[in-house]
Amino acid sequence: MTSLNHTSHSKGPSYEPESGNLSSDDSEAQTRPLIHVDPSQPIPTSTKARAKRHIAALEEELETLRQDRGTKLRKTTYYVAQGRAIRRMVVLYTSLEDLISENDRRYESMRLTDEATMPEQDSLQAGYLELTRTLPWLHRKLGELNHKECEGMLKKLKKGADAARGDDTSSLKDLVAGWINQEFRPSPLIRPDDKHSHSFASDVCGKLLCPAEWDWDRACVKAGIRDRTTEYIVSENSWPLFMYKNYKVNSDNLEQGFLKSKLLVLAFKAIFTSPSSVKEADGDGDGADILENNRRAWQKSDQSKWQVRFALSGISSWRTIDGNFDYETFWTNIVTFFEVVPGPVTRCRVDKLLEWWTRKVFGTNHCQDLTPEVVSQMSVNALAEQRKMLEDAAFDSE
Repeated sequence: MTSLNHTSHSKGPSYEPESGNLSSDDSEAQTRPLIHVDPSQPIPTSTKARAKRHIAALEEELETLRQDRGTKLRKTTYYVAQGRAIRRMVVLYTSLEDLISENDRRYESMRLTDEATMPEQDSLQAGYLELTRTLPWLHRKLGELNHKECEGMLKKLKKGADAARGDDTSSLKDLVAGWINQEFRPSPLIRPDDKHSHSFASDVCGKLLCPAEWDWDRACVKAGIRDRTTEYIVSENSWPLFMYKNYKVNSDNLEQGFLKSKLLVLAFKAIFTSPSSVKEADGDGDGADILENNRRAWQKSDQSKWQVRFALSGISSWRTIDGNFDYETFWTNIVTFFEVVPGPVTRCRVDKLLEWWTRKVFGTNHCQDLTPEVVSQMSVNALAEQRKMLEDAAFDSE
């Protein structure tokens, strides 16, 4: 018996039990001989060891998921933030997909044929070029991402674009009411939280919204517009009075004072610079054009014109159609005023209007007048020259 027991324990080394309480399975797994004959069967392991490894694997998987979620969240935040510029700087209504499709179509057609393009197509292409200038990384991304990833990116960009438009609409609703109350002192005052008292129900809002070809002070015009008669249809085919300087129109020269109203300048600066900057809107507009790349001010100011019209209207939530007034066509008419001109004389007037807007928004700058001769007489260079002369005098005296 003693010999048999000795033989059974001499087959090979065995696992030493771990400290602590062990189940019968763990005890057996740790004391079983290490010899493993059948390759199809697993080597015994303890429950505790398996649990540790499983927990470590789950923790690693959780960390990976957290990193992936963080990456996706950063991308979403970035795209949404970048998209906020689209409705302000590029297009107010056109979808991003239409701009991208037109660029693709145009590139393919140029390779196959030299066919003429329609004005609508030219407008889409101009929008795509402006989009790539505003978001320089977008064109490259569109080529790198697959279709599903592109859809996700564009969805996030549009989310940011629409959010910015909503924020601007909400801000101007309060600001425009305050500006009108301050300038016109209506009785009762315009309440930003009561849109039903806006539009043509208000005498001052009605005057500002009145088409330029009619005189709001005439009782028949006022009554016709309020009663919505066929003789006085307010639509996007008329320029509202709030777009004119001092809110006055020269019927013999409708371009005089057009797009120079104080209300437009205030709205533009509130959106594109800061609400506090509107205090500087009363400048005389004299001086030189300061930033050549801001000659596209008309594209940015298109939204301010649209936003002012919406703030003056009686509709409480955003929609494209307000009665007979189509906001999208109204925006297109403004773009056409700047882009489609009959000749060089008109183009010169448009350029002067852009310069006026640049000065109004950014002020006056005379850097181009700082010639080397002028700079050499200024105190920085004069001081440097005096120091040199004193140094030379001291050296000569030695």
